[in-house]
Amino acid sequence: MVLVHRHLTTRLAETFRWIDPGPESTHLVSDTSGWWRDPEILARIGPELAEPFRAKRPTVVVAPEVTGFLLGPLVAVALGVGFVPAYKNVGDRRIADRTVWAATGPDYRQRRLALGFRERHVRAGDRVLLVDDWVDTGAQLLALHGLVIAQGAEPVGAAAIVADCPLAVRQHLRLRALLTPDDLPDLPAETI
Repeated sequence: MVLVHRHLTTRLAETFRWIDPGPESTHLVSDTSGWWRDPEILARIGPELAEPFRAKRPTVVVAPEVTGFLLGPLVAVALGVGFVPAYKNVGDRRIADRTVWAATGPDYRQRRLALGFRERHVRAGDRVLLVDDWVDTGAQLLALHGLVIAQGAEPVGAAAIVADCPLAVRQHLRLRALLTPDDLPDLPAETI
C-alpha cells in the first residue's frame, strides 16, 4: 500500500502546474487539470482517499463544488456509498428544493461564502466523510462540518488531495491528505 500511495503522489506532483492567470492577477493559481486527464490518477485517487476512513464506515460523502463534484463521487464509489453535492450560494444563484446553508469563514481569497446541500440527503445518523481537492484555510470544510452536525449526522473525517491549512484545522476535521504544497513543483523563479 505504501508503494502504491507513493507512486500516486508522484503522479499527482508530475501532472500539477502553476499558471499565471494574467496581468490583473496578484498571484499564480494551481492548475490541477492534469489530475483529471490522467486515467491512472482517476482510477486510484478515490480508493486512496477512501482507505484511511474505511473502518469508520461512512454512509455518505459530501464535497463542495466545483472540483469536489469530480473528486467526491470517486471517493464515494470506492467506499460503496452515496454522494451529496454541496453548492456555493454565490450572487443571486438559488438552489431548488429545501437546502440547508452554512456561512464560511474567510477563504484563501478572503471571500465568505454560503455552502449548502439538500437537507433530505444528509440525515440524522449518517456518517459523513467530507472531501475536497485542496484545503487551504479549511473554511469550506469547517462550514460543512458544522452543517453536518446541525443535521444530526456525524462527521467521520475529511480527505483531500492537498492540505495547506493550519494544524488545528487539520486536527478538528480529522483531515487526511495525500500532499502538502511542499510536495508540488516549486513556483517559477520569476514569481518569488
